[in-house]
Amino acid sequence: MEINISEAKAQLSKLINLAYHGEKIVICKKNLPLVDLVRHQPKAKRKLGLLEGKFVMPSSFFEADQEIEEMFHGSDS
Repeated sequence: MEINISEAKAQLSKLINLAYHGEKIVICKKNLPLVDLVRHQPKAKRKLGLLEGKFVMPSSFFEADQEIEEMFHGSDS
């Protein structure tokens, strides 16, 4: 179904209902297709733990870097 913007404004509730029930609506401007009005398709849920076993945290990860410590706190000398 193709419909111009001005008609779509006047019939938005009807068009949303049609799209919800599977109808594909093309909204046009001066009879040139601009956008499709279709039912929302939710994205798949994110799957956690995809990198499990593929990344090893180095043992020094939580150790303080002397140069950065001096930038924040100054040197003790």
